[in-house]
Amino acid sequence: MADNGSAKRVVISPDPARLAESVATRFLSRVAKRVDEGKLAHISLTGGSMGSAVLAAAARNPRLESIDWSRVHFWWSDERFVPRGHADRNDRQAREALLDRLGLDERNIHAVLGSDEGADLDTAAEEYAKELAGFAGRDGAWPAFDVCFLGVGPDAHIASLFPDRAEIHITDRTVVAVRDSPKPPPERVTMTRPVINGSKRVWMVLAGADKASALGLALAGASYTSVPAAGAKGRKRTVFFVDEAAASQVPPDLIDREY
Repeated sequence: MADNGSAKRVVISPDPARLAESVATRFLSRVAKRVDEGKLAHISLTGGSMGSAVLAAAARNPRLESIDWSRVHFWWSDERFVPRGHADRNDRQAREALLDRLGLDERNIHAVLGSDEGADLDTAAEEYAKELAGFAGRDGAWPAFDVCFLGVGPDAHIASLFPDRAEIHITDRTVVAVRDSPKPPPERVTMTRPVINGSKRVWMVLAGADKASALGLALAGASYTSVPAAGAKGRKRTVFFVDEAAASQVPPDLIDREY
C-alpha cells in the first residue's frame, strides 16, 4: 500500500492476543525512537479490554527496561467520573497493566480528578483542560500526542464521544463533561475531536466480530456524527489495528500488509 500520510490503514492480526502483542511492540518502538532523540513523548491512553491488553503486553516486552520512561507523559482520552482507584477508572486499569512498573514521577501521569476529590463533573473537565493547556505545543493549545490510542465500541464510539450526541460536535473546548452516557457509568470526562485529531498518530485497536460493522462504517466514510470512529484522524498516521474477526467486512484493498 502506498504511503499517503494520514490515510486510514488497516493492520490485521490473527486473534486478540497477537493483536495486543503486535501493537505493544510498535508502541514501544515509537516511544523509544522519540525519547532516544532527546524529546518528550506524550501518549494518550484508552480504557477497555484491548487497551489494557496492549499495555499488559508492553509490560511483558523485554524492550521495556531499555526506555527512559522519565521522558514520557501519559494522558487519557476519556475517564469515568467515579472515585479515584475505582475499578471502572481507565487510569487504574492502566496503572495495573503497565504504569506501576515504570517508576514514573506522578507528574508524568495526567489523570482526571475522581468524584471523591472535591470536584463536580464540570470542574473535573475544566481542570483537565487546564492540565492539557499547561503542556501546549507549538502546533496548538494542547500537547500533540505522539500516539493517541482509542478503542472503538460496537456503536463506533471513541473515547466518550457517542453517536448523535452533543459532545461529538464540540470544537471550541478541549475537554467536556458527559452526562447520561449510553454506556455506564453515566458520568464521564472526554477529550473533544480537535484534541484527538491534533495527535500525530491515532491508533484504534479493536477486536471481535461485534466490532466489524463499526469498522466497516468508519472505513466507508460515514458521517462522524453518527459514526465517531470515522472522524478520528491523526496528522501523520491513522491506523485501525484489528483482529480477523473484526476485519470480516474490510475490503482487501484497504488492508495494509506493509505497515
